[in-house]
Amino acid sequence: MNTIKGHVVGCTFCEIDPSRITNQNTLAYVAPDKYPVTKGYILIIPKRHVKDYFALDESENSAIHELILEEKKRLSEDTSIKGYNIGVNCGEVAGQTVFHCHLHLIPRRKGDVKNPRGGVRHVISGKGDYKMRDLLKSERL
Repeated sequence: MNTIKGHVVGCTFCEIDPSRITNQNTLAYVAPDKYPVTKGYILIIPKRHVKDYFALDESENSAIHELILEEKKRLSEDTSIKGYNIGVNCGEVAGQTVFHCHLHLIPRRKGDVKNPRGGVRHVISGKGDYKMRDLLKSERL
């Protein structure tokens, strides 16, 4: 299971339909997210079955980084895209539901959320807007 060609029966990403793969290199591939939160949302997935980001080796990490840059360049042809979030969930308590490492590349557009301040900090409900927390704290003094 820990070989580059490893395959885990029942794993969503080990058994992905090859027609869903939109780009790849020797160690990783790209597929659209099945439940996208924005147009163009993609996943970058190592070909080797590894539990999470911390189990990647250096060459896999480089291969994934290479695909992130290629996909960002491709996605940037859409001039409505003004930013990106790159995310990875490691462990059940962090929201990981498929235990085959995968990175999320989420294109962002102006106005896609009311207040984007804090970005990935919003994974902890109510903690994203640190400026607002500081303001509320100072008002209480």
